Amino acid sequence: MAETGLGGAAKVAVVGTGAWGTTLALVAARAGRAVALWFRDPDAARLCAATRRNPRAPLGVPLPPAVGPTADLAHACADASVIVVAVPSRAMRENARRLAPHVGGAVVVSATKGLERGSLRRMTEVIDEEFAAAGVSAPVCALSGPNLAAEVARGQPAVTVVAGRDRAAAARARDLLMGPGFRCYTNTDVVGVEMGGALKNVIAIGAGIGDGLAAGDNAKAAFLTRGIAEIARLGVAVGAEPLTFAGLSGLGDLVATCASPLSRNNRLGRALAAGRSLAEAEASLGQVAEGVPTTEAAYALGRRLGVELPITEQLYAVLFGGKAPEAAIAEMMRREPKDEFAGFGRPDGEVTITG
Repeated sequence: MAETGLGGAAKVAVVGTGAWGTTLALVAARAGRAVALWFRDPDAARLCAATRRNPRAPLGVPLPPAVGPTADLAHACADASVIVVAVPSRAMRENARRLAPHVGGAVVVSATKGLERGSLRRMTEVIDEEFAAAGVSAPVCALSGPNLAAEVARGQPAVTVVAGRDRAAAARARDLLMGPGFRCYTNTDVVGVEMGGALKNVIAIGAGIGDGLAAGDNAKAAFLTRGIAEIARLGVAVGAEPLTFAGLSGLGDLVATCASPLSRNNRLGRALAAGRSLAEAEASLGQVAEGVPTTEAAYALGRRLGVELPITEQLYAVLFGGKAPEAAIAEMMRREPKDEFAGFGRPDGEVTITG
């Protein structure tokens, strides 16, 4: 694995030039790394190099000299110790396929929070599949946490998690990305970290709907609590560790995304509550709200596994069935009463703790 790049510093390559990818380029540069930021469009790369601002991500923060915009993927990845992939979930497979020949000895880190429509795969699974098809072997990690791009770009304090089955690879990515104002932890539960990061976007749309309808703080607190329970039920069903959902990539990310007006999923929920259609709400954002395709994927995954997901089911009906948000809330409030922890532990809902 290469340890040096531009300027003699360890090199990080970033694939994905949206707000989050650009922000992670800033993070790596602030950590003292040489950074290659890859653009698909050569004209956009040249404009970014000339102005030190990414025309696709108006964050209000100029790119430091350590960030080198480029449209040459091979050049971007050459000698990189870590390659961060921060693209929309719908584009992950194509980008993983394109990236595979250029990985070299780098640790690959997915910074995308979502599930792939159709296959219902997590992002690291998509990357692994494409790498395997290309005959490439590389450690693949996931980065997730309460990380609103605008705040991180401004240098406000933030914390995240790098999860990997390969502990050394996760630690390497952690150490190269951690710097002033951006603290990283490691975790070996890749499934839990990815499921928490993906599914909280679903709950955030619902939280935005509640905000838009002035449902109140009692309702929001209850919604977040029942939301993390729903996330954990589906996550555990696909192999996650329950404790992960009490951590930064679970509860932490959920709180940030549901509470902040910076969250695009929250804003989409508010737009739906105001009576806009899904198409109108998405157009008003001007950015991808990952909660929309993830709601569809989570709904399908819950039905496949027989996991009860009342919030996801109602949001699916609002997003794709034309159901009024007020009707969805009323239906959730009329659900049959049950034990608070039903779905965890024994059938009566009582949780069994051993050890």
